Amino acid sequence: MGTEKTRPLILITDDSDINRMILADMLEDDYDILEAESGKEAIRIVNEKRNAIDIILLDCVMPDMDGFEVLAELERNWAKEDIPVIMISAESDQSFIVKAYQLGALDYICRPFNAVIVRHRVDTIMRMHLKEQHLANVATSQIMDKHVNNHMMINILSSIVEFRNGESGQHILHVQNLTDMLMRELLRVTDKYPLTDDEMSMIPTVAALHDVGKISIPYHVLNKPGRFTEEEFNLMKTHTTIGYDMLTELPAYQKDPLIRMAGQVCRWHHERYDGKGYPDGLVGDEIPIAAQLVSIADVYDALTSERCYKEAYSHEKAMQMINNGECGTFNPILLQCLNNLGDKIPEMLDNSSAEEMFREDIYRIIENTLRAPQHRRQ
Repeated sequence: MGTEKTRPLILITDDSDINRMILADMLEDDYDILEAESGKEAIRIVNEKRNAIDIILLDCVMPDMDGFEVLAELERNWAKEDIPVIMISAESDQSFIVKAYQLGALDYICRPFNAVIVRHRVDTIMRMHLKEQHLANVATSQIMDKHVNNHMMINILSSIVEFRNGESGQHILHVQNLTDMLMRELLRVTDKYPLTDDEMSMIPTVAALHDVGKISIPYHVLNKPGRFTEEEFNLMKTHTTIGYDMLTELPAYQKDPLIRMAGQVCRWHHERYDGKGYPDGLVGDEIPIAAQLVSIADVYDALTSERCYKEAYSHEKAMQMINNGECGTFNPILLQCLNNLGDKIPEMLDNSSAEEMFREDIYRIIENTLRAPQHRRQ
């Protein structure tokens, strides 16, 4: 058991020993202090102590990785980090100050430091941060109370299908999490597929239902260890339309956005970008982006998982097969996203959990709600 945190923790990042010492002397009576002498060290400390740091004081001008690069790195990982940053610098030029604010800094303090100003601004940001944390905790509780039953029932249903299909107990979770990772990378690399907060929340959730139609496929076909006959393969392919019909014909939920999206994913997650998929032969972006994301995540996990008819392929072999088109043609942008994630995928999937993904999703929604529109992430 760790000791309970009693005082806020500030990370002071500056390549000058003297500047760090001056700031620490001003703040150490009421705050615990961590120090980083470079931007790279600051990122390392944030990664190690992400839940403990309350404020970062960050110098603009440092060798190797300056303060602006640190801010950009923190912004790229906003779903995991939400730490207020105060920039510190001898530069009083307006362009420096504007750039700091544009990258997400909440305040800007110029050197030489005035103890009264430093304390006042740090205390003010800290009060705001603690209030936001309180609001986030309240909102998290309310959102989880509202949605946890739906989330739980979706995962129970998908797990039943998974068990009947003889698949690894991790398949649904892996497809959900890889879908989420690909979606976030897609939004980072292009603005071609704008998604609302609700859509970002729904896509990984409905990924769990992509194979729900398999519940109607005969067991001897579903778990056949050898190659399908043409008749068996045609029967297996019907799981896409069966799943679609099951969901979209629910009388009480026909207008529900989550059910509509889940139906699209069920029907079209085996479509291919060149039109050679099934059941409808959709081409390119005729395939909804949610179905495209789930499709590539499903193929990757199917390749890297053991099945009754095959051994598991390595990550490297799976990536090679997908990139070579051995599993059909995918959206080139999604292939780029998959390759950008690259060798990080196996570790991220091993370390992920449904609860963590759900909680991160909630915090992202809260973040956008509390800070919109001024600090909405791109």
